[in-house]
Amino acid sequence: MEIVVTLDCVDSEAQAEFWLEALTPLNYRRALDAPPYLILTAPGPAPTLTLQQVPEPKQGKNRMHLDLQVENLLAEVERLEQLGARRLSDEQTEQGFRWVVLADPEGNEFCVFLPPTTSGTEG
Repeated sequence: MEIVVTLDCVDSEAQAEFWLEALTPLNYRRALDAPPYLILTAPGPAPTLTLQQVPEPKQGKNRMHLDLQVENLLAEVERLEQLGARRLSDEQTEQGFRWVVLADPEGNEFCVFLPPTTSGTEG
């Protein structure tokens, strides 16, 4: 069994460009382009990300979203914003977790977070 995450999008090509850059540290690459699907995979245990082109834009809040665990929260948020992500929240903290909610270029929410055990010098 394998977990595959599917993300509906109006422009799968633009979304692929964003997510390939966003997931660069995990070495994601295009595995298959068979409209309406554009499939991104990475070596190792990372889940497959399937971009499914649909005619309608996103509406409302995501019921499921991606969380990206990083080593430097603020630097990663800034990098993702430069790629086209939009910040939806200030930094939040709960139970030792620190995170920021972002949206990809089509408005799909995702979180960038540090777990409680992460120690570092980033702000």
